[in-house]
Amino acid sequence: MNFNSDSIELFLAVIERGSFSAAARFLGRVPSAVSMGIANLEAELGYPLFDRSHREPVPTAMATALVPHARLIAEQLKQLQVHAIELSLGLESKLSIAVVADMDKRAVLAAIKVIARRFPLLDVELLSAPQDDVLAMLHSGRVSVCLAFAGLSMNVLERFQFVGSERMIATLAADCPLIQGQDLFLEDLVHLRQIIVASCDLPISETRPLVGESHWRTDTLAMALDMVEAGLGWGNFPLSVVQPLLDAGRFKRLNFRNIENGLVLPVHAVWLKSQPLQKGALAFVEHMANN
Repeated sequence: MNFNSDSIELFLAVIERGSFSAAARFLGRVPSAVSMGIANLEAELGYPLFDRSHREPVPTAMATALVPHARLIAEQLKQLQVHAIELSLGLESKLSIAVVADMDKRAVLAAIKVIARRFPLLDVELLSAPQDDVLAMLHSGRVSVCLAFAGLSMNVLERFQFVGSERMIATLAADCPLIQGQDLFLEDLVHLRQIIVASCDLPISETRPLVGESHWRTDTLAMALDMVEAGLGWGNFPLSVVQPLLDAGRFKRLNFRNIENGLVLPVHAVWLKSQPLQKGALAFVEHMANN
């Protein structure tokens, strides 16, 4: 017999209820069946689990040592059973999400944390890449849903849900010599090198944050920030991301004479019409939209 799902349930019922009779009532069995089940388990293991010399069975030291592991396995079995049922009700076996690299990820991580609590055995994959690469991953089927900046045009193959916005601001290293003590107009940035997060292989489809005629590209936000801080150019980055750098005096926010420094870009959760969202992805999108 040894330990299996039934014997673990039986063992824990006696431990937690304190007697064979109470465990039998809890399990809907007769006391003799519970007593025999424990006796068979003890015979298989080769040592006693309960001292029967008292009015009620008392767990032995070996039984007490097994209890934490038995409870852990029992909880995992419950999760497995729930997950099996969820799969039959439309939960995908794996949820792949792509997020645009130059975007604050905190809300995404908070949503995934909620999803993980709701579906603890769901395999979640989180990818980050430039905007055009993220959309390419969606259309190739590599991911089931992505978070991207809203474009100026609609793609008839896509469905989307507005989930928030990012305020992109023009920033520069605090000690950068490119602009020192100048009273700027936005158009002055056209002639200064811009550092952008963009695909290494695909053309840039969303040009609203692109101002400079000359620009250098990288495919990660971390590298783009490093390049700007090194004085290689200026960058349009999410305020939520660069605020700590501004507070630390490492970056400065440019001030323009003719316009406010801040381009608000809507953020959409995007998926394909031909591939409706399954249970995990739908829960993720709903959480992003409502929080």
